[in-house]
Amino acid sequence: MLPTRTCGNRTYSSSATAAAPSTGADSAANASSAVDLGDMIPMDRIRNIGIIAHVDHGKTTLVDCLLKQSGALSGSAAMQETRVMDSNTLEKERGITILSKVTSLVYNGHRINIVDTPGHADFGGEVERILSMVDSVVLVVDATEGPMAQTKFVLTKALARGLTPLVVLNKVDRPTSRPDEVDSELLELFMALGASDEQTAYQMMYASAKEGWCSSDLDVVSTYIDAAGKGQKASGTMSPLLDAIIANVPPPKGERSGAPFSMLVTQLEANSYLGKCALGRITSGTVRVGDRIRVLEPGTSNVKEDGKVTKLFLRSGVQQIEMAQAGAGDVVSISGVPSVSVNSTIAGPDVSQALEFIPVDPPTISVTFSVNDSPLAGREGSQLTSGMIRDRLRREAEINVALQIVDDGKSEALEVRGRGELQLSVLIETMRREGFELSVTPPRVLFKKNPENARQILEPFEEITIDVDHQSSGVVIEKLTKRKGELKNFSDLADKARMVFHIPTRGLLGYASEFKNDTHGTGVMNHAFLRYDEYVGAFEKSRKASMVCMSLGTATSYALNTIEPRGRLFVRNSDEVYPGMVVGELSKDGNDLDVNPTKAKQLTNIRAAGKDETIRLTPVKPWTLEEVIAYVNPDEAIEVTPTQIRLRKQVLDSTKRKQLSRRRVSDIDELLE
Repeated sequence: MLPTRTCGNRTYSSSATAAAPSTGADSAANASSAVDLGDMIPMDRIRNIGIIAHVDHGKTTLVDCLLKQSGALSGSAAMQETRVMDSNTLEKERGITILSKVTSLVYNGHRINIVDTPGHADFGGEVERILSMVDSVVLVVDATEGPMAQTKFVLTKALARGLTPLVVLNKVDRPTSRPDEVDSELLELFMALGASDEQTAYQMMYASAKEGWCSSDLDVVSTYIDAAGKGQKASGTMSPLLDAIIANVPPPKGERSGAPFSMLVTQLEANSYLGKCALGRITSGTVRVGDRIRVLEPGTSNVKEDGKVTKLFLRSGVQQIEMAQAGAGDVVSISGVPSVSVNSTIAGPDVSQALEFIPVDPPTISVTFSVNDSPLAGREGSQLTSGMIRDRLRREAEINVALQIVDDGKSEALEVRGRGELQLSVLIETMRREGFELSVTPPRVLFKKNPENARQILEPFEEITIDVDHQSSGVVIEKLTKRKGELKNFSDLADKARMVFHIPTRGLLGYASEFKNDTHGTGVMNHAFLRYDEYVGAFEKSRKASMVCMSLGTATSYALNTIEPRGRLFVRNSDEVYPGMVVGELSKDGNDLDVNPTKAKQLTNIRAAGKDETIRLTPVKPWTLEEVIAYVNPDEAIEVTPTQIRLRKQVLDSTKRKQLSRRRVSDIDELLE
């Protein structure tokens, strides 16, 4: 039996709305009144809610369950799918949410607009944007792990907007769940972040999104868990959560009649028939199909385009519903203004002032995109020129405000700035699937000068939370200490050790693969941007030197067999290689070694070619983008094609490489000059 939840002077017990219906999932769907999805309904029956959480805490599964039980997916193929909101191919492959998604459902005569947000810190810009669309948030927290790094990040943004979260402890049916302890940790986090009295008096719900039930009473939860232990199906549904959303989330504010139409664009959608569609929440007034509208640029309020509304959409479940009109408080998509961009204002002809938008946190790392100039360029891709790459990156920057594109106009290369290695690798992977061939430099940290002291350099720091087996904690602490990490907290979590570090972003570049090896794949690492702080100095190099190819041709097993004793190979027999390509890693520190992997055995009447069949080379694992981005050295580059990922030197000619290495200047020196 789970204990009654008491925290401080607050005691939470069951309520009439929290009692779970006994008729199963259909009761939640039957609670929806006959509301025409395409109608504009009164504002007091609209609820706009965002779902925020740390990665893998179950928010997308929770949204799935709400949609299915409310009947929003009835009659569609998505009813049998899982994670229906993760429609992107990369999202399904990686099991993470990359782009925020908007949908809605109807329950008890109310329309609940739901925004599902990413949980990974690299896509935090998506979370920041959607907060302007919602009036409250559902904070989903794993009942075992408790609040993590990204929990703190998303909660900070929500509290700063004055939102009062509704907290859902998910996965409480696990044997390792600890609801009382997690509740205490959450309350401490709320207080540490400066939450108001109203915000700290949040309502707590307990759920198992996977099993499809929720309740505010731990005694009811215990009966569900006991039933599952006996092999029976729990009778609960998600109705208590939907009731809590209607009761606790305020209706949207704004005027419909007598006020001019205005809407802040928070996301762009592509439609094969209508072109670019702008999604956002209507701030004031009403809009109808055929109305004249204009696009105001963010910040300047300059009129970017005049047009008219050609289509108006509301998303319900996974379907788009056409609307004739919509008003303040509605979350809709509008087509008819192709030049619109994220953070622009769409408004009526009488409006001349753009709406305020939420600025996102600055990017912390950057890479440089350029054309693929290797000897093997142009064999696989269809998008090869710098102009194609530039146009594609500019389109991406319009949609993803967390990315910045720096184009000096003098070179063919473009600098792309983002939040983390995962965000950049997703962009690269998307482009290679579209047929692009690219050359990408290693990620580097974005330093900046202290505005109060021009000689002081600031660098980004991250808060990193690590859960590992106790026997692995020593090597993790040792590795992160060498990377200038500072241990802030060490605690026991079930059979794991939890460590919280503050570490320069530089220290995390390339550490992910080491962490997997050191913890034998059992460790969990999560991080989020913390602040810019004083530069802490250089730390020792962790990667060894490279074996660099010196000839053009095809790698042979005979040559690779002679090279392999010197280190680890990255190429296989019959792979095409070229001068300047990195074909392996040396087993010892030192300078790079030039090797010839194309050398063939000379055939004579004494030696037989069949002798090569006895050669046994160590199997080579193909690179993934995350692995190669974490591994690449500062003087190297990544060659990305639709089917291949290769590692190469930025300068292919060995003589020029040696000359440049003598006068290479660090980023710190460049900033101080």
